Amino acid sequence: MSPFYNPQRIACLQPSATVILDAIGELGRVVACTRYCADVVPAVADGSRLIVADSWTADAQEIVSTQPDLVIAAVPYQEKAVSEILKAGTRFVGLAPRTLADIYGDIAVISGAVGAAHRGEEVIAAMQEHIDQVRSRTARTERPRVFCEEWGKPIIASQAWVAEMVEAAGGIFLTAPGAQVASEEIMRLDPEVIIAAWCGAGDRVPLEKIIAERGWQSTAAARNGRVFCIRDEFLNTPAPTLLHGLGALAWAIHPELFPAPEEGTKGIRRITEEQASTVSNRKR
Repeated sequence: MSPFYNPQRIACLQPSATVILDAIGELGRVVACTRYCADVVPAVADGSRLIVADSWTADAQEIVSTQPDLVIAAVPYQEKAVSEILKAGTRFVGLAPRTLADIYGDIAVISGAVGAAHRGEEVIAAMQEHIDQVRSRTARTERPRVFCEEWGKPIIASQAWVAEMVEAAGGIFLTAPGAQVASEEIMRLDPEVIIAAWCGAGDRVPLEKIIAERGWQSTAAARNGRVFCIRDEFLNTPAPTLLHGLGALAWAIHPELFPAPEEGTKGIRRITEEQASTVSNRKR
């Protein structure tokens, strides 16, 4: 992208892009975004921006009608919609992050595009420092087995950047990141901590129900009441928002080292030992 290119009207089809623009102080350039963007950046829901469909269900005409000079989306996205956006002469950036390094790269690309490269560098440095601080606190701790899922039917493990954060928070991430996995395999691996962060579900994952239906009552996590739901936005939005997710992960994995997340950004709930015992007794 040319260093002289400086978009003033940006359509964000991905919450992470909106979060990044907010973090670098350039939210004012956003003229259109999705309802999921508003979940993580409430300021965009002030009525001054058009709420459009996300990357997968994108409506090209709707997006073009906002006259953006840059559209930012992420995989998976509709190739047909992208083609129509490009035909309209609008620049397009497609993100496809997998790792934390990819996320830092996306922050650099977006901040560079709007002439705020130095602010992007500051955001990246702050994220790296925060993650390193958590990693250093857990360096000499016991490392419990952690299963973290981003979807429930079928069961899909969380992405690679979540696996990296689990490791930083002092846990061992079970299974391959982003892979579909059978419930029987999770039973065999016997996680000591189970975390559900379903895409689009906020903090509404029915923890007791999934433990009972999958027969996971005998796992160490269920027996000890260490089954958690972390808000979707805090783990599945590849942006600075992940630091909230890291705080929740750190507390879930090592509550003896990390305090419970602050009320305003809590984003985590758990099955109590009493609830876990009740679920376990249903199968007896």
